[in-house]
Amino acid sequence: MRRLSHITADSIHDMTYSVLIPVYNRPDEVRELLESLAGQRFTDFEVIVVDDGSTRPCADVVRAYAGRLDVRYFAKPNSGPGPTRNYAAARAQGTYLLILDSDVVLPPDYLQHIQEELQQAPCDAFGGPDRAHPDFTPVQKAINYAMTSFFTTGGIRGGKHKLDKFYPRSFNMGMRRDVFSALGGFSDMRFGEDIDLSTRLIRGGYVSRLMPEAWVWHKRRVDFRKFFRQVHNSGIARIHLTLRHPGTLKLVHLLPAVFTVGCALLVVLAVTGLVLWAAGNPVGGVLATAGVAPLLLFALLIGADAAWRNRSLRIGLIAVAAAYVQLLGYGSGFLRAWWHRCVRGRGEFEAFTKNFYK
Repeated sequence: MRRLSHITADSIHDMTYSVLIPVYNRPDEVRELLESLAGQRFTDFEVIVVDDGSTRPCADVVRAYAGRLDVRYFAKPNSGPGPTRNYAAARAQGTYLLILDSDVVLPPDYLQHIQEELQQAPCDAFGGPDRAHPDFTPVQKAINYAMTSFFTTGGIRGGKHKLDKFYPRSFNMGMRRDVFSALGGFSDMRFGEDIDLSTRLIRGGYVSRLMPEAWVWHKRRVDFRKFFRQVHNSGIARIHLTLRHPGTLKLVHLLPAVFTVGCALLVVLAVTGLVLWAAGNPVGGVLATAGVAPLLLFALLIGADAAWRNRSLRIGLIAVAAAYVQLLGYGSGFLRAWWHRCVRGRGEFEAFTKNFYK
C-alpha cells in the first residue's frame, strides 16, 4: 500500500523546512554551503549544523551567519554521519527535513524548486542529482564525471530516467519529519546508511521520487586516495545492505566487481604475453595485445566522452584515472566484503572496524 502522508497540495503553503548539515572537519566547505543557503529565493527554512567530534570545529563560521539565517549550531562526540543526522533531526521543527552533505553548494532556486514540486505532487521523500560547478578543479570535475557518467556506475545515482524506484541519497535528500521518525531515522551503519534508510522507506510503502531540478553542486573528494577509500567503502556497504535487506542486490551492483575481476585477468594476460614475447614466442604478442586492447578502448571511451562533456582534454585525461579508481575501488570493496561477510561469515562491524571514520 502506498502510504502518502496526509499532506496535501493546499497545505504545502504552510510547510517549513529544516536543513540538516552534519560536518566533520570541513569549516571552509560549511561556509560555502551556508553562503548558498543565505542566497535562496525561498526563505522559509531553518538550518541545523552539527559538528561530529571535529578537531576543526565550525562554530565561528556558523556564528557569522546568525544574522542572515535562522541557524543553530551543536557540537557532539564523533559517532558517524547517521547518528549525527539523527541528532540534528531530533532538534528540527520543519515539516520536511532536508539532509545535505557539508561539501555541497546550492543554486539560488534549489528550495524554490522543491517547494514548487511538492505543491504539484506531494510525496513522503525525495532527492535530487548533483553537478560539477564551473569553478571546481580539474580533478573535482573528473571525479564528478566518474560518479555521474553512464559509462561507470554513475548512471544509477539520479537522472531523469530511472530503471528502478528512486532511493534518495544523503548528499541531497528530503523527507517528511514524521516519516523520518516513523522509520527510526538512520541506522548505525557507517557506510550506506542513506540507502538503508531509503530501502526501509520504499519497503514501508512510502512515496519517494526524484526531483531533477533540485540539484546541487557536489565537491566530493579532492584527491584520488580519498576518492578510492570513499568508493571502496561504498562497495563494502553494498554487501552489508544486501544482507540487511535480502532481494535488494541488482545486476548493476555487480558490474564494478565484474569489471575489477576482468581488469585483473586482462593484466595477467598482458603480462603473460609480454613474458612469452620476450622469450621469443610469437604468441606472446597476440596475448599481450588481447590483454591491453580492452583496457585502452575503455580509457579512450571515457577520455573522449569526459573531454567532450567538459570541453577540456585535460579533464578527459584525468577522468580516465577517475573512472578506473571509481570502478576498481567499488569493485574491490564489494569483493572484499563478499569474502569476509558471505564466505567467512564475519559480522558487519567485526570485519571492517578499520574502515570506519575516526
